[in-house]
Amino acid sequence: MDSLNGFMVFVQVAETRSFVAAGRLLGVSASAVGKSVARLEEKLGVRLFHRSTRSVTLTAEGTLFLERSRRILAEIEAAEQELSQASSAPRGRLRVSLPLVSSLVLPVLGEFMATYPDIELDLDFSDRLVDVIEEGFDAVVRTGNPSDSRLSARRLGTFELMLVASPEYLKRCGTPEVPGDLRQHTCLHYRLPHSGKLETWPLQLRADEPEVQLPTSMICNNIETRVCFTRQGRGIACLPDFSVNTYLANGELCRVLPMHAKRSNVFNILWPASKHPSPKVRALVDFLSARVFSNAV
Repeated sequence: MDSLNGFMVFVQVAETRSFVAAGRLLGVSASAVGKSVARLEEKLGVRLFHRSTRSVTLTAEGTLFLERSRRILAEIEAAEQELSQASSAPRGRLRVSLPLVSSLVLPVLGEFMATYPDIELDLDFSDRLVDVIEEGFDAVVRTGNPSDSRLSARRLGTFELMLVASPEYLKRCGTPEVPGDLRQHTCLHYRLPHSGKLETWPLQLRADEPEVQLPTSMICNNIETRVCFTRQGRGIACLPDFSVNTYLANGELCRVLPMHAKRSNVFNILWPASKHPSPKVRALVDFLSARVFSNAV
């Protein structure tokens, strides 16, 4: 900062050809101006001005240094203006990690692009547990309650996990009446990316009821596959309500064991904690919060 102040004092002296006039413009004494110029000359090892009782003129080195100093100060001013504009207008690259639920977020992200054309979206779809800060993400959307104290969070909405199957499958294989009946059915499973284990189905058992060992007929790592297979009558799957509401409404799918199998969960958007998050992050957080689950209804 001392060097920057020295540049500013030097330029004012060079343009006014007077320590007194430069000091008046900068709000300091002529003596302070003279000392600042002397320190700069000592640091550079050259004389920048010819001084006399009547005038102050640039040396050859001073003339060359004036051109460079003006360029430096102009770059700093341009950077300040750019940052000032960025604080009010969302723009720039926005790196976001999203779960593999494209049907939930893609329509909203399309609207976001149209609303904020100066933001460049860099989307990474994955259900793995990413390190937001270490991997350089601006924001992530994930299920469950946040546990990383380095991150800020806002709830996007809640959803319910439920068991579903097609009417054709239930007609062919029978409708389970209690959780234990699932042992005789084709079960379509989801593998958790961070642990490699199968997702536990939200079966509500009586205290004296043994744990149900579910058959493993198919395993995948996304929602779309399980929705597709259940609609084709291939088995029973545990799915979030937002992925099947349309098919439940039009009769393509039916709930299975509605009184014995259900669990709520939550989607949050997370971003590195800061008193002043960037405009692009604020824009994304506000946009998704207002639209993701309202569009899914």
